[in-house]
Amino acid sequence: MVENVIWPAYFDAALTRAEGRRVSRELAVEEPTVEEIARAVKQVGYDAVVERDTTYPREFEPRGRVLVRDADDATKSDLLQATAAYLGAIRA
Repeated sequence: MVENVIWPAYFDAALTRAEGRRVSRELAVEEPTVEEIARAVKQVGYDAVVERDTTYPREFEPRGRVLVRDADDATKSDLLQATAAYLGAIRA
C-alpha cells in the first residue's frame, strides 16, 4: 500500500514555490486546513487520513498533514492538481 503525504503548504497561496507551494497561485488558497484537504481528497475518490500534530519540515508551527492511501493510479502531481481544484470549489 502506497501512501502519499500532502501538506497544507502545498496549497497555501501565501507561500512561494521555494517555500513549499506545489500548485499554481490560481489553484492555491489562503491558509488551507487539513480538514479541507481531506474533504477534497475524498471528493477526488481516495481515502484520506488526517494527522494533526505533525509539522511540515520547512515550517515551525504544526498544521498537520493528510495521508492519501491507494493512489497508485495517479501521479502525485495529478493528485495535487485535482485536490487543489476541489479545494477551490469547497472555498467558493
